[in-house]
Amino acid sequence: MNDLDAFVGLLAPEGQALLAELRDHTPSDELAAATRLRRTYPAPLVSAALGQAQLRQRAAAKFGADAGRMYFTPNGVEQSTRATVAAHRAARLAALGVRTLADLCCGIGGDAIALARAGIRVLAVDRDPLACAAARANAEALGLAELIEVRCADVTDVDTGGYDAVFVDPARRSKARGGRIFDPEAYSPPLSWAIEAARKAPVAALKIAPGVPHEALPEDAETEWISDGGDVKEAVVWFGTAEDAAEDRAEDAAQDGAGRITPGGRRATLLPAGDSLLGAGLPDPEPGPVGDWLYEPDGAVIRAHLVADVAQQIGGRLIDPTIAYLTADRQAETPYATAYAITDVLPFHVKRLKALLREREVGIAVIKKRGSAVEPEELRRKLKLGGGRNSCTIFLTRVAGAPMMLLGHPAAEAS
Repeated sequence: MNDLDAFVGLLAPEGQALLAELRDHTPSDELAAATRLRRTYPAPLVSAALGQAQLRQRAAAKFGADAGRMYFTPNGVEQSTRATVAAHRAARLAALGVRTLADLCCGIGGDAIALARAGIRVLAVDRDPLACAAARANAEALGLAELIEVRCADVTDVDTGGYDAVFVDPARRSKARGGRIFDPEAYSPPLSWAIEAARKAPVAALKIAPGVPHEALPEDAETEWISDGGDVKEAVVWFGTAEDAAEDRAEDAAQDGAGRITPGGRRATLLPAGDSLLGAGLPDPEPGPVGDWLYEPDGAVIRAHLVADVAQQIGGRLIDPTIAYLTADRQAETPYATAYAITDVLPFHVKRLKALLREREVGIAVIKKRGSAVEPEELRRKLKLGGGRNSCTIFLTRVAGAPMMLLGHPAAEAS
């Protein structure tokens, strides 16, 4: 029995009954469960169901409660978009007036689900028959089959001319190489093909790795870096000239005009709040001495090269020309950086730090580094923190080129 046959078996009544039995399955009792279930069900079906149960558990971090009803492949779990990020992108497409969309390289249908829930009719295309079977099953399981058509085909052969928009999510993992692909031209399909396909559509979005070099980005598109809960998840390259037609809808989109597409723009969007910062092309701020407050920009801000925009918001400066920490003399509110009240700015010295923490009865320390060769866990072992009742945050970094340690507290604790 091949993978596709095994998957189809899970959709039959016997497979559904087996999956229901495994709803509360835990990996620790897998051997006992397999032995018990094989007395009632065929062994290949039991193996497929146990594999699917494991994938559902792994997928819960991305899909929440939906994961328990959905169907996955190993690649699908790895490559699919987190549901919160997919929902943000779908809302932005809807704000642009998109009502029909071709989802190219759809995988198990995670983005198609979010798009359909936003009221967009989707053609979901993938060349992997197993991924297509999972996408169809997911559309059915979530009650979205009327809005999602799944087609098994090579995306380069699909005519997208009749759709309002195109979304492309090229494969960035290689089965042959066994890992992530960092060269955009080694994506499947290559980024250059995806860009050309996008330029032919009224509106288009291309999902790419957040570490893409800025010089590889097309200047006639807007690129948006998205973080969720502080973790940078992806970058999206947006094409489109349909702003005027969707002006009314775009006005209702997320902050800072996130419903619009700004060619050449660089944007950072922070989920779950949805704050969105469009860069103004500012020069890097001048460095200066560490003030009473340190600001750690969100990763999406750093990836989008928008640290200068946040510095302007807070009236801040860099602590070093090469370090993405900002400092200011007064506290200022911004959703794009975490603020810390700084109590000490000292040259890096382990013994001095250890004595200071002992004197202040610090038992819990959060250690952060940027531009330092010291590893936080190595330092933690040397500090041998005891049962002190206080806590602090330690920044290992450079100030004006010199190795320094900054001690402080998050703004919420400082107040």
